Parts: sequence; C-alpha cells; structure tokens
Amino acid sequence: MTLLLDDITLTYPDGRGRLTALDRVSLDAPAGSLTAVVGPSGSGKSSLLAVAATLVTPDSGRVVVDGTDTGGLTPAAQAALRRERIGIVFQQPNLLPSLTAAEQLQVMTHVSGRAARTARDRALGLLDAVGLADEAGRRPHQLSGGQRQRVNIARALMNEPAVLLVDEPTSALDHERGAAVLDLLVRLTRERSTATVLVTHDRTHLERTDRTVTMTDGRLAPVLAPSR
Repeated sequence: MTLLLDDITLTYPDGRGRLTALDRVSLDAPAGSLTAVVGPSGSGKSSLLAVAATLVTPDSGRVVVDGTDTGGLTPAAQAALRRERIGIVFQQPNLLPSLTAAEQLQVMTHVSGRAARTARDRALGLLDAVGLADEAGRRPHQLSGGQRQRVNIARALMNEPAVLLVDEPTSALDHERGAAVLDLLVRLTRERSTATVLVTHDRTHLERTDRTVTMTDGRLAPVLAPSR
C-alpha cells in the first residue's frame, strides 16, 4: 500500500476543552486505486486530507507515505516528502495569472529543486495527458473552469508523486465537466499507479471510483465498492 493512515486521532482546542476532528481513523490506499471519502461539511474530510498530506500532525496514530513513517520526520523532512512524493489538488486551482498552462507546471520543478532541463517536455506531456496539449500557451483567464482544474491536476503530478490527494474536484463544475474530471482522475491513477484519495460531498460520480468511505463526526464507516 502506498498511503496508510493507522488509528489517527486529531483534536483542536475548543474553549476550555478540545474538539475531536478525527476519531481513531484508519484508511489504506493502494497504488493504482482511487478512494473517495464522502460526508457533509464539518464531518472531518478536510482534516483527514490535511493529515494525509502531512500538513497537520495528528495527536496519535501513524501516517505512512510510500513506505515512510512520517511520525519521526523533522518539519524540513516532511516538507521534502510533500514536494517529492505527495501531489495535492486543491479545491481552487490557484493558478498564477501571469503564467501559461505549461509554466504553471514548470514552476513545480523549480520548487522541488529538480533539474529544469526536461521540465518543459514533462509539462507538455502532462498537459497532453489531461487533454490540454493545444492549450499549453494559454493563461488562466483564457481557460474554462474545467480546463483550469485539469491544469491543477497536471501540476500536482509534475513531480511524479506516489500519493495524490484531491479536495472537492467537482465542486465548481457542472455535471458533465465534473464527470469528465472524475474520469480523468481514474485514468491517471491507473496509468501512473498513484494512491489517490479524494474528498467530496458530491455523491454523483462515485461509481467511477474503486471504493467509497463515508465520514461522519470524524469517524469512517466501512469501505464500500461502488456498484457497477
């Protein structure tokens, strides 16, 4: 398995006490699979994603990314792990307005400190993979919402992550474009053998995923395989 959350508990200060965001949550995401975490707002989905991304340290439990137990890592080592092994697709693409689609991806190479020699070729290859080969020279304002989300996904894959974490990928898209984005994520997960976890409150497209987990009040219900 490429991503493992083992007995995770996460609490936040709440007045004189603490609020439990994740209550002994366990989840494994094998390479080449897409797991959907569904539930209403406030159920703990975003907290789960933040812990999996090593952006938040849990009170207890283990987070294992691509064979590395993150619990003993320094903040600098965790940051390096995020750059090299974790791709994050944020709910809002947050593309830099002055950069073209290809340049949005190439920036990731500079951030990671990798050689820039082949960065453009890789960026163009990824844009082709998400169906945007002809839009590589366009800036965000020249792209549709669905196209910006595709650039967002391609950018998260730029450094060949083992784990891909996706936050509400269809929230700003209509039904047709949302379905296309889910199909894209499924295909890229298979092709690139990433352990993909997406959180969503939208149950419309879940038949496209490998399995679905329901989160309620910080707890996970059993994993369900979608009906085919």
